[in-house]
Amino acid sequence: MTLPRIGITLGDPGGIGPEVTLRSLSKRSILSLANYILFGSRTLVQETLELLALPMDIPTVSEIGDAGLPAVSLLEIDAPLEAAQMGIASKENGEVSFRFFEEAVKQARKGALDAVVTAPISKHSWSLAGIPYPGHTEYLSQSYPHALMAFWSEKIKVALFSHHVPLKRALERIKTEKLLEFFLRLHKSLIEAGKANMSILVSGLNPHAGEEGLMGDEEKKEIGPAIQQAQRAGIRIEGPYPADVVFRKAYNMAGTIVVALYHDQGLIPFKMAAFDEGVNVTLGLPFIRTSPDHGTAFDIAGKGRANPQSMTAAIKLAAELCGSASNNTEEGH
Repeated sequence: MTLPRIGITLGDPGGIGPEVTLRSLSKRSILSLANYILFGSRTLVQETLELLALPMDIPTVSEIGDAGLPAVSLLEIDAPLEAAQMGIASKENGEVSFRFFEEAVKQARKGALDAVVTAPISKHSWSLAGIPYPGHTEYLSQSYPHALMAFWSEKIKVALFSHHVPLKRALERIKTEKLLEFFLRLHKSLIEAGKANMSILVSGLNPHAGEEGLMGDEEKKEIGPAIQQAQRAGIRIEGPYPADVVFRKAYNMAGTIVVALYHDQGLIPFKMAAFDEGVNVTLGLPFIRTSPDHGTAFDIAGKGRANPQSMTAAIKLAAELCGSASNNTEEGH
Protein backbone atom coordinates (compact mmCIF):
# COMPACT_ATOMS: atom_id res chain seq x y z
CA MET A 1 0.00 0.00 0.00
CA THR A 2 1.33 3.42 -0.97
CA LEU A 3 0.30 6.10 1.50
CA PRO A 4 0.08 9.85 0.79
CA ARG A 5 3.31 11.71 1.54
CA ILE A 6 2.40 14.91 3.32
CA GLY A 7 5.06 17.50 4.09
CA ILE A 8 4.42 19.85 7.01
CA THR A 9 6.42 23.05 7.50
CA LEU A 10 6.81 24.29 11.07
CA GLY A 11 6.21 27.95 10.23
CA ASP A 12 7.66 30.88 12.16
CA PRO A 13 9.71 29.49 15.08
CA GLY A 14 8.56 32.39 17.26
CA GLY A 15 4.87 31.68 16.71
CA ILE A 16 2.48 28.85 17.49
CA GLY A 17 3.20 26.86 14.32
CA PRO A 18 5.49 24.23 15.91
CA GLU A 19 3.06 23.81 18.82
CA VAL A 20 -0.13 23.31 16.79
CA THR A 21 1.71 21.03 14.36
CA LEU A 22 3.03 18.65 17.01
CA ARG A 23 -0.23 18.72 18.98
CA SER A 24 -2.06 17.74 15.79
CA LEU A 25 0.35 14.93 14.95
CA SER A 26 0.10 13.56 18.49
CA LYS A 27 -3.58 12.78 17.71
CA ARG A 28 -2.74 10.07 15.21
CA SER A 29 -6.03 8.25 15.82
CA ILE A 30 -8.04 11.08 14.20
CA LEU A 31 -5.67 11.65 11.26
CA SER A 32 -5.67 9.76 7.97
CA LEU A 33 -3.06 7.08 7.42
CA ALA A 34 -0.15 8.83 5.72
CA ASN A 35 3.57 9.51 5.87
CA TYR A 36 3.95 12.90 7.57
CA ILE A 37 7.32 14.59 7.01
CA LEU A 38 8.17 17.65 9.10
CA PHE A 39 10.31 20.37 7.53
CA GLY A 40 12.13 22.12 10.34
CA SER A 41 14.97 21.83 12.82
CA ARG A 42 15.61 19.17 15.45
CA THR A 43 16.17 21.87 18.08
CA LEU A 44 12.78 23.42 17.41
CA VAL A 45 11.01 20.05 17.44
CA GLN A 46 12.62 18.93 20.70
CA GLU A 47 11.96 22.25 22.46
CA THR A 48 8.30 22.10 21.45
CA LEU A 49 7.88 18.47 22.49
CA GLU A 50 9.31 19.35 25.91
CA LEU A 51 7.06 22.41 26.22
CA LEU A 52 3.98 20.29 25.51
CA ALA A 53 5.20 17.20 27.39
CA LEU A 54 4.50 15.06 24.35
CA PRO A 55 6.20 11.63 24.41
CA MET A 56 6.62 11.43 20.63
CA ASP A 57 9.55 9.75 18.91
CA ILE A 58 10.18 11.58 15.63
CA PRO A 59 13.18 10.19 13.76
CA THR A 60 15.28 12.32 11.43
CA VAL A 61 15.45 11.19 7.80
CA SER A 62 17.82 12.31 5.05
CA GLU A 63 15.33 11.84 2.22
CA ILE A 64 11.65 11.17 1.61
CA GLY A 65 10.93 7.52 0.96
CA ASP A 66 7.90 5.56 -0.19
CA ALA A 67 7.29 3.64 3.01
CA GLY A 68 4.04 1.69 3.11
CA LEU A 69 3.49 2.19 6.84
CA PRO A 70 2.19 5.42 8.45
CA ALA A 71 4.90 7.44 10.14
CA VAL A 72 6.00 10.88 11.35
CA SER A 73 9.56 11.91 10.58
CA LEU A 74 11.71 15.03 10.38
CA LEU A 75 13.63 16.23 7.34
CA GLU A 76 16.04 18.63 9.01
CA ILE A 77 16.61 21.86 7.12
CA ASP A 78 19.97 23.58 7.31
CA ALA A 79 19.06 26.87 8.97
CA PRO A 80 20.80 29.28 11.39
CA LEU A 81 18.54 28.61 14.36
CA GLU A 82 20.15 28.22 17.76
CA ALA A 83 17.12 29.43 19.71
CA ALA A 84 13.79 30.77 18.49
CA GLN A 85 12.92 34.36 19.37
CA MET A 86 9.50 33.74 20.83
CA GLY A 87 6.55 36.06 20.45
CA ILE A 88 8.10 38.59 18.06
CA ALA A 89 8.80 39.08 14.39
CA SER A 90 12.50 38.81 13.56
CA LYS A 91 14.85 38.52 10.61
CA GLU A 92 16.17 35.17 11.85
CA ASN A 93 12.71 33.67 12.29
CA GLY A 94 11.70 34.92 8.87
CA GLU A 95 14.73 33.39 7.16
CA VAL A 96 14.26 30.04 8.90
CA SER A 97 10.53 29.76 8.21
CA PHE A 98 11.12 30.60 4.55
CA ARG A 99 13.77 27.88 4.24
CA PHE A 100 11.39 25.30 5.73
CA PHE A 101 8.71 26.27 3.21
CA GLU A 102 11.04 26.58 0.23
CA GLU A 103 12.42 23.08 0.71
CA ALA A 104 8.96 21.54 1.11
CA VAL A 105 7.81 23.16 -2.13
CA LYS A 106 10.98 21.94 -3.86
CA GLN A 107 10.22 18.38 -2.76
CA ALA A 108 6.58 18.66 -3.84
CA ARG A 109 7.55 20.13 -7.21
CA LYS A 110 9.74 17.12 -8.02
CA GLY A 111 7.02 14.68 -6.94
CA ALA A 112 8.43 13.53 -3.61
CA LEU A 113 5.37 14.92 -1.76
CA ASP A 114 1.68 14.67 -2.56
CA ALA A 115 0.74 17.59 -0.32
CA VAL A 116 2.28 20.42 1.67
CA VAL A 117 0.71 21.74 4.88
CA THR A 118 2.16 25.05 6.02
CA ALA A 119 2.11 26.26 9.62
CA PRO A 120 1.69 30.05 9.98
CA ILE A 121 4.49 32.41 9.02
CA SER A 122 4.91 36.08 9.90
CA LYS A 123 4.77 38.40 6.89
CA HIS A 124 6.72 40.93 8.96
CA SER A 125 9.47 38.38 9.69
CA TRP A 126 9.73 37.54 5.99
CA SER A 127 10.00 41.23 5.19
CA LEU A 128 12.74 41.72 7.81
CA ALA A 129 14.63 38.82 6.22
CA GLY A 130 14.41 40.50 2.81
CA ILE A 131 12.07 37.87 1.37
CA PRO A 132 10.10 39.59 -1.44
CA TYR A 133 6.81 37.70 -0.98
CA PRO A 134 3.95 38.72 1.36
CA GLY A 135 3.10 35.08 2.02
CA HIS A 136 2.95 31.46 0.90
CA THR A 137 0.42 31.99 -1.90
CA GLU A 138 2.37 34.84 -3.49
CA TYR A 139 5.53 32.72 -3.51
CA LEU A 140 3.68 29.85 -5.15
CA SER A 141 2.14 32.21 -7.69
CA GLN A 142 5.60 32.98 -9.08
CA SER A 143 5.89 29.41 -10.37
CA TYR A 144 2.18 28.70 -10.64
CA PRO A 145 0.47 31.89 -11.85
CA HIS A 146 -2.93 30.14 -11.88
CA ALA A 147 -2.81 29.43 -8.15
CA LEU A 148 -5.95 30.50 -6.26
CA MET A 149 -6.48 31.23 -2.57
CA ALA A 150 -9.52 29.53 -1.04
CA PHE A 151 -10.81 28.83 2.45
CA TRP A 152 -12.47 25.55 3.35
CA SER A 153 -14.63 24.23 6.19
CA GLU A 154 -17.64 21.99 6.59
CA LYS A 155 -19.81 25.06 7.19
CA ILE A 156 -18.67 27.35 4.38
CA LYS A 157 -16.19 27.54 1.50
CA VAL A 158 -14.82 30.75 -0.06
CA ALA A 159 -12.52 31.53 -3.00
CA LEU A 160 -10.85 34.94 -3.15
CA PHE A 161 -10.74 36.82 -6.45
CA SER A 162 -8.00 39.00 -4.93
CA HIS A 163 -6.25 38.59 -1.63
CA HIS A 164 -3.15 40.37 -0.25
CA VAL A 165 -3.44 43.63 -2.17
CA PRO A 166 -4.70 47.06 -1.07
CA LEU A 167 -8.46 47.49 -1.44
CA LYS A 168 -8.06 50.18 -4.09
CA ARG A 169 -6.08 47.81 -6.32
CA ALA A 170 -8.51 44.98 -5.66
CA LEU A 171 -11.41 47.11 -6.88
CA GLU A 172 -9.49 48.14 -10.01
CA ARG A 173 -9.20 44.44 -10.97
CA ILE A 174 -12.96 43.92 -11.21
CA LYS A 175 -13.22 43.66 -14.98
CA THR A 176 -15.19 41.17 -17.07
CA GLU A 177 -12.13 39.58 -18.69
CA LYS A 178 -10.27 39.07 -15.40
CA LEU A 179 -13.36 37.72 -13.65
CA LEU A 180 -14.12 35.26 -16.44
CA GLU A 181 -10.53 34.03 -16.40
CA PHE A 182 -10.80 33.53 -12.63
CA PHE A 183 -14.10 31.62 -12.88
CA LEU A 184 -12.63 29.30 -15.52
CA ARG A 185 -9.51 28.69 -13.42
CA LEU A 186 -11.56 28.05 -10.29
CA HIS A 187 -13.77 25.57 -12.12
CA LYS A 188 -10.72 23.72 -13.51
CA SER A 189 -9.03 23.70 -10.10
CA LEU A 190 -12.09 22.24 -8.40
CA ILE A 191 -12.20 19.45 -10.98
CA GLU A 192 -8.50 18.71 -10.40
CA ALA A 193 -9.15 18.57 -6.64
CA GLY A 194 -11.89 16.01 -7.15
CA LYS A 195 -14.69 18.54 -6.51
CA ALA A 196 -16.14 18.72 -10.03
CA ASN A 197 -19.77 18.97 -8.91
CA MET A 198 -19.43 22.08 -6.76
CA SER A 199 -21.63 25.10 -7.49
CA ILE A 200 -20.14 28.60 -7.50
CA LEU A 201 -21.97 31.62 -6.08
CA VAL A 202 -20.52 35.05 -6.83
CA SER A 203 -20.76 37.97 -4.44
CA GLY A 204 -21.65 41.44 -5.64
CA LEU A 205 -19.44 44.42 -4.93
CA ASN A 206 -21.85 47.23 -4.07
CA PRO A 207 -24.64 47.36 -1.47
CA HIS A 208 -27.59 45.22 -2.60
CA ALA A 209 -25.41 44.06 -5.53
CA GLY A 210 -25.81 47.53 -7.06
CA GLU A 211 -29.62 47.64 -6.88
CA GLU A 212 -29.93 47.63 -10.68
CA GLY A 213 -27.31 50.35 -11.02
CA LEU A 214 -28.66 52.69 -8.35
CA MET A 215 -25.77 51.92 -5.96
CA GLY A 216 -23.01 51.18 -8.44
CA ASP A 217 -22.80 49.66 -11.89
CA GLU A 218 -20.00 47.08 -11.58
CA GLU A 219 -22.53 44.27 -11.24
CA LYS A 220 -24.24 45.18 -14.53
CA LYS A 221 -21.17 46.19 -16.50
CA GLU A 222 -18.48 43.77 -15.31
CA ILE A 223 -19.54 41.02 -12.90
CA GLY A 224 -22.84 39.93 -14.47
CA PRO A 225 -21.43 39.60 -18.01
CA ALA A 226 -18.52 37.48 -16.72
CA ILE A 227 -20.94 35.15 -14.93
CA GLN A 228 -23.09 34.81 -18.04
CA GLN A 229 -20.08 33.92 -20.18
CA ALA A 230 -18.97 31.35 -17.61
CA GLN A 231 -22.45 29.82 -17.64
CA ARG A 232 -22.28 29.51 -21.42
CA ALA A 233 -18.98 27.67 -20.94
CA GLY A 234 -20.82 25.04 -18.88
CA ILE A 235 -19.88 26.20 -15.37
CA ARG A 236 -22.41 25.89 -12.54
CA ILE A 237 -22.19 29.52 -11.42
CA GLU A 238 -24.76 32.07 -10.23
CA GLY A 239 -24.84 35.69 -9.11
CA PRO A 240 -23.97 38.35 -8.40
CA TYR A 241 -25.74 38.16 -5.06
CA PRO A 242 -25.63 40.88 -2.40
CA ALA A 243 -22.64 40.28 -0.15
CA ASP A 244 -24.85 40.35 2.95
CA VAL A 245 -26.89 37.42 1.56
CA VAL A 246 -24.57 35.20 -0.47
CA PHE A 247 -22.63 33.72 2.47
CA ARG A 248 -25.83 32.80 4.27
CA LYS A 249 -27.05 31.19 1.04
CA ALA A 250 -23.93 29.00 0.97
CA TYR A 251 -23.84 28.24 4.70
CA ASN A 252 -23.92 24.50 5.46
CA MET A 253 -24.11 23.76 1.72
CA ALA A 254 -21.24 21.30 1.29
CA GLY A 255 -21.32 21.45 -2.51
CA THR A 256 -21.18 25.25 -2.79
CA ILE A 257 -18.30 27.74 -2.81
CA VAL A 258 -18.60 31.55 -2.72
CA VAL A 259 -16.39 33.83 -4.80
CA ALA A 260 -15.52 36.92 -2.73
CA LEU A 261 -14.23 39.87 -4.74
CA TYR A 262 -11.65 41.03 -2.20
CA HIS A 263 -9.89 39.71 0.88
CA ASP A 264 -11.99 40.96 3.80
CA GLN A 265 -15.31 40.45 1.99
CA GLY A 266 -14.62 36.73 2.15
CA LEU A 267 -12.53 36.36 5.29
CA ILE A 268 -14.82 38.19 7.71
CA PRO A 269 -17.79 35.83 7.25
CA PHE A 270 -15.53 32.79 6.90
CA LYS A 271 -13.73 33.39 10.18
CA MET A 272 -16.96 34.24 11.96
CA ALA A 273 -18.37 30.87 10.87
CA ALA A 274 -15.33 28.62 10.99
CA PHE A 275 -12.34 30.23 12.69
CA ASP A 276 -11.29 27.21 14.76
CA GLU A 277 -11.69 24.60 12.02
CA GLY A 278 -11.14 26.69 8.88
CA VAL A 279 -8.42 25.80 6.38
CA ASN A 280 -6.59 27.90 3.79
CA VAL A 281 -6.28 25.93 0.52
CA THR A 282 -4.22 26.88 -2.53
CA LEU A 283 -5.95 25.54 -5.63
CA GLY A 284 -4.46 25.24 -9.11
CA LEU A 285 -1.18 23.58 -8.07
CA PRO A 286 0.17 20.19 -9.20
CA PHE A 287 0.16 19.20 -5.51
CA ILE A 288 -2.17 19.86 -2.58
CA ARG A 289 -1.38 22.79 -0.28
CA THR A 290 -3.29 23.62 2.90
CA SER A 291 -2.73 25.77 5.96
CA PRO A 292 -4.62 26.78 9.12
CA ASP A 293 -6.65 29.95 8.66
CA HIS A 294 -4.98 31.79 11.57
CA GLY A 295 -1.66 33.52 12.03
CA THR A 296 1.36 33.17 14.29
CA ALA A 297 -0.46 34.34 17.46
CA PHE A 298 2.72 35.83 18.92
CA ASP A 299 0.83 36.86 22.05
CA ILE A 300 0.44 33.23 23.22
CA ALA A 301 3.49 31.67 21.53
CA GLY A 302 5.62 29.48 23.78
CA LYS A 303 2.93 29.22 26.46
CA GLY A 304 1.46 25.85 25.49
CA ARG A 305 -2.04 27.30 25.07
CA ALA A 306 -2.55 27.29 21.29
CA ASN A 307 -5.63 25.55 19.89
CA PRO A 308 -4.51 23.03 17.22
CA GLN A 309 -7.99 22.52 15.71
CA SER A 310 -7.39 24.49 12.50
CA MET A 311 -4.00 22.86 11.92
CA THR A 312 -5.53 19.44 12.50
CA ALA A 313 -8.24 20.28 9.97
CA ALA A 314 -5.57 21.43 7.48
CA ILE A 315 -3.71 18.12 7.79
CA LYS A 316 -6.92 16.10 7.47
CA LEU A 317 -8.08 18.09 4.42
CA ALA A 318 -4.70 17.63 2.73
CA ALA A 319 -5.04 13.86 3.07
CA GLU A 320 -8.67 13.97 1.89
CA LEU A 321 -7.81 16.02 -1.19
CA CYS A 322 -4.89 13.71 -2.00
CA GLY A 323 -7.42 10.89 -2.22
CA SER A 324 -9.99 12.95 -4.15
CA ALA A 325 -7.44 14.17 -6.70
CA SER A 326 -6.08 10.63 -7.14
CA ASN A 327 -9.54 9.19 -7.69
CA ASN A 328 -10.38 11.99 -10.10
CA THR A 329 -7.23 11.31 -12.12
CA GLU A 330 -8.00 7.59 -12.29
CA GLU A 331 -11.55 8.27 -13.47
CA GLY A 332 -10.21 10.51 -16.23
CA HIS A 333 -8.01 7.78 -17.74
